Amino acid sequence: MTAESPAAAPPAPPVPRAGRVTVHEEKVSGFGTVRVVALDPVADLDLVHGWVTAERARFWGMLGHTREQVREIYAYVDSLSTHHAYVVERDGDPVALFQTYEPAADPLGECYDALPGDVGVHLLIGPAPDGAAGERGFTTGLMTALFGLVFADPAHRRVVVEPDARNEKAIARMLAAGFEAGPEIEKPEKRARLAFLRRERWEAAGG
Repeated sequence: MTAESPAAAPPAPPVPRAGRVTVHEEKVSGFGTVRVVALDPVADLDLVHGWVTAERARFWGMLGHTREQVREIYAYVDSLSTHHAYVVERDGDPVALFQTYEPAADPLGECYDALPGDVGVHLLIGPAPDGAAGERGFTTGLMTALFGLVFADPAHRRVVVEPDARNEKAIARMLAAGFEAGPEIEKPEKRARLAFLRRERWEAAGG
């Protein structure tokens, strides 16, 4: 008599954001409470697919992606120890998609001289709620909390971003936040502009 292999356990049901562990929470004066939770590729699929496939997010590189393609991408990210994706809430409302990664474990690491302590980030701000379009200080308030998350790890010495070189709005946003402009680089999918935010500069600015 041979023993049968145990049946594979069914996947865990998706957890609503309200019930997930908070990765980072910070009350930003004049802005509100920012809460960061890990992205769930299933539970957050409707939200994330709507954001990344919108024309306003064309530089994110997922225009035309199906729901299944987006789910597969973030399921893969979720399986990595070097890359992380988060949903960012402001006073309970989802407002942004935030990703962090180790450049040495990413194609970006082949495009510049990565330093110990570098951490790459991607930020996609969601569509503004009704009546909140163009809110002054929104991006600044959001970045205050997100860089608080990144620099909470003492091993992180420098934030690296690589927006599409044509995305003038994103580049200007980073420079206004204290980033230093780096060179343009060629990646397989785009020509990008590097920019760097050193811990010392962030701390000097009151971070």
